Amino acid sequence: MHKVSLEKITFGDLRQMILIGGPCVIEDETGTLRHAEKISKIASELKVAYIFKASFDKANRSSIRSFRGPGLRKGLRILARVKKEFRLPVLTDIHTSEQAAPVAAVADILQIPAFLCRQTDLICAAAGTGKIVNVKKGQFLSPWEAKNIIHKLEEVGCKKILLTERGTSFGYNNLVNDFRAIPIMRGFGYPVVFDATHSVQIPGGQGTASGGRAEFIPTLARCAVVAGADAIFMEIHENPAKALSDGPNALPLQELKPLLANLVALKKLIAAKAAK
Repeated sequence: MHKVSLEKITFGDLRQMILIGGPCVIEDETGTLRHAEKISKIASELKVAYIFKASFDKANRSSIRSFRGPGLRKGLRILARVKKEFRLPVLTDIHTSEQAAPVAAVADILQIPAFLCRQTDLICAAAGTGKIVNVKKGQFLSPWEAKNIIHKLEEVGCKKILLTERGTSFGYNNLVNDFRAIPIMRGFGYPVVFDATHSVQIPGGQGTASGGRAEFIPTLARCAVVAGADAIFMEIHENPAKALSDGPNALPLQELKPLLANLVALKKLIAAKAAK
């Protein structure tokens, strides 16, 4: 297993509970900073390693009228404030090769969205920045096909690789999780993240927007920790009903602390068992 390190965070260390989370999209500067502060406080209290996540642009929206975010320049300025004021590492998405370099100047982890996980030029551009690259396995891929993603990154010299499991298309407007995917993809030699909130998404379920079944987030997150996930990814919002993107599949902020405490306890059990 190639461990991937980021400051005091080590993906691939069974003893460390890692959370990647935040609002789906940067809605405004004040709200983004407020979410970062509240989530980081909870993570700190529970001794959880925390990476802030929010997107400056949501290019993969169901409708052309959907809110996409503040854009590259303003979004990166807000993410830079999050890093500076709360001393947090930051993850955000890129959608085009041209975005890789400017985003890498701020973000610690560049994320390739699931729909773009086979875009070779985009993956190579992200790898070329020298930053950690997190690739979300497409809903249309089997776990074993993700090995091709690893090969692309390795071919251009990248060893700072994370793969993310986020559910698999199952008929129309539905996703399911096969938790065998976590050990299968870990078997390729790199840490695996589990996206507990996009996994409960109902793609296109509201016609011009995606729906979701947020009540299943805790169940899937617990299953992923037991299956060996190296980190948990969650979109977290203080008021999902008013979120401008992915509200139906976001974890309400007030539910984060008890869930995270539960995941920490499970992580300790798994680590203790592995140490025997």
